[in-house]
Amino acid sequence: MAATMPNGRLTQRGFSLMGALLIIMLVGFSLAEAGNSWSNIRKREREQELLKVGDTLRKAIGNYYNQSPGMVKQFPPTLKSLLKDDRFPVPQRYLRQLYIDPTTGRPGWGLLYAPSGGIMGVYSLSSEQPFKTRNFPERYKNFEKKKAYIEWIFAYLPEADNSLTESLN
Repeated sequence: MAATMPNGRLTQRGFSLMGALLIIMLVGFSLAEAGNSWSNIRKREREQELLKVGDTLRKAIGNYYNQSPGMVKQFPPTLKSLLKDDRFPVPQRYLRQLYIDPTTGRPGWGLLYAPSGGIMGVYSLSSEQPFKTRNFPERYKNFEKKKAYIEWIFAYLPEADNSLTESLN
């Protein structure tokens, strides 16, 4: 409401304060939206890292299995076995380090055990919903429309991996 001052000029009480509050509110909404966008970008990056690390672990398990000495192929008993395989006179190394789960940010993976013993695959322990639900590489087509990262299983399947390799040649 406008009021008249003794010198005859009108003042507008509170309008400056309302304008400042409106600007603060708009800046707050803008920052919240920027934070949300940044969070989504970060989640997509972690998802891509999960695909990369999961595939690296799957390949390392496959190398351990395929390079088993003797006629009987074996899966690694632990993930640490991928760091140093003492089954040979000169130890073999299939990984340089044990990776953390990018989606949880913690060490430790869910382990898929082979019927014959040993670890044949890994999966994230995150129950978050993935962004990516389509357009996976052929090897991971079964990830499509999964509801959580915990359903993305990176497993080495000797028959499937050999037939896929043969079909690519």
